[in-house]
Formats: sequence, C-alpha cells, structure tokens
Amino acid sequence: MKPKKGSESRTLMTYRVLPQDTNPAGNLHGGVLLKQLDLVAATAAMRHARKPVVTASIDRMNFLKPAYVGELILLHANVNMVGRTSMEIGVRVEAENLITGETRHTNSAYLTFVAIGEDGRPSPVPPLVLETGVDHRRHREAQERRTMRKQELQRERASSETGD
Repeated sequence: MKPKKGSESRTLMTYRVLPQDTNPAGNLHGGVLLKQLDLVAATAAMRHARKPVVTASIDRMNFLKPAYVGELILLHANVNMVGRTSMEIGVRVEAENLITGETRHTNSAYLTFVAIGEDGRPSPVPPLVLETGVDHRRHREAQERRTMRKQELQRERASSETGD
C-alpha cells in the first residue's frame, strides 16, 4: 500500500454557532461541538484511508475557552499517527468573532478511527509520510497516547473480569 502524506488528508471545517447550539449563557454546548469534532476527524481519516471509518475512541477533550452564539468555529483536523487499521486524528478548535476578527483556541481533542473494509471488518490503511518537524512531534506524542490507551484498556478489561 502506497504511503500518504499528512497534508493530503488535513481538513478544515467551519461551523457557525447558532442560538439552538448554546446553553442559556450563550455558550456552545459541548455535545454540539463533539458532533462537529467527530465529523471533521472522520473526514480526515477517510481522506487518508479512502474507505469508511468508525470512531474507536475519543482520548481527551479539553474545553479551554467557551465559544459563543454568533461566532464561527474552525475545526482543524490532522492525521497524527497510523497503525495497521487505525489512525489517530488530532483536532484543534478555534472560535472567530466575525465582527472583530479575533480568534482564540477553545478546544483540542484526539480521536482514534478504524478503517472498515467491504466485509465490515477492520481494513489496512496506508502508512503515513511525516513531512515536517511538527508532523514528527505529533507522531511521537500520538505513539505515547496509544501506549497509554492500550494500558488503560487492559486495566478496564481486567477490572470487568474481576467485577470491580
């Protein structure tokens, strides 16, 4: 399978925060943002794999600053690491005030997707070509998160077997 550059799958998606997307304080609901995050990350994963993907996990979602009604949300998705059938996608979220032009980093998250073949089972994906120093750093950090995810999954499985 021919390796692919990360730049081939980078994805930018925008979303305008409307009143129905917010809580009574005018802040974007976390669940609305999570849906958009999953969509942009899945798009980047599909652009890399060129096949259907399913969300396997969301590692972490940091809510750093709120986004408000009327603002434009920019979701930047990047393939950080590729395994045999899985991919870690990092998403950086920024909010833009459309009147002032001010932007601020509001959220970050890491999602893992698994490519699915025609038989409905996990399917191999192309290796990732790391092009820049930032790509190498993201890849290294993604490997560390993968190790932690595997350890946590082992602990969860052990705990469920003992009934804890």
